[in-house]
Amino acid sequence: MTSYSTNLPPSQHQGWLAKSEAWLDARGKGAWIAAMVLGFVFFWPVGLAFLAYMIWSKRMFKSGCRTRSTHMHHGFHAMKSSGNGAFDAYKADTLARLEQEQSDFESFLARLRAAKDKAEFDEFMEERARKGSPEDHDEEDADNRTGDKA
Repeated sequence: MTSYSTNLPPSQHQGWLAKSEAWLDARGKGAWIAAMVLGFVFFWPVGLAFLAYMIWSKRMFKSGCRTRSTHMHHGFHAMKSSGNGAFDAYKADTLARLEQEQSDFESFLARLRAAKDKAEFDEFMEERARKGSPEDHDEEDADNRTGDKA
């Protein structure tokens, strides 16, 4: 049995489905979604096939259809060195200052919430004190009942 091999680039001996998939992948998730919507508009089984394929191949749940090496994550990009020492020092100082400001602001919000809670509780206690204690109300109610009968 002989094995068939060729020196052609993969794109030249791919079928039209593989070429279409590569073309959509090159344009990202938006192209896949547009193709699915157009499939539903023109002939609903085609749109359903696109949806099934996108779910089955996990294209629906990835951040993008392109390879991960082409995407930089925001957090990792901030830590990457630019090659300029002065800029990297400035960036590190600025990030440290922003983190400090964020923690200061969060502690300010916590103090603000605590002050609001304390003010609401103090107001509740003052209102309760103005109304009097529950025993005072029971005695007043008993006096009013006996006074009504007399």
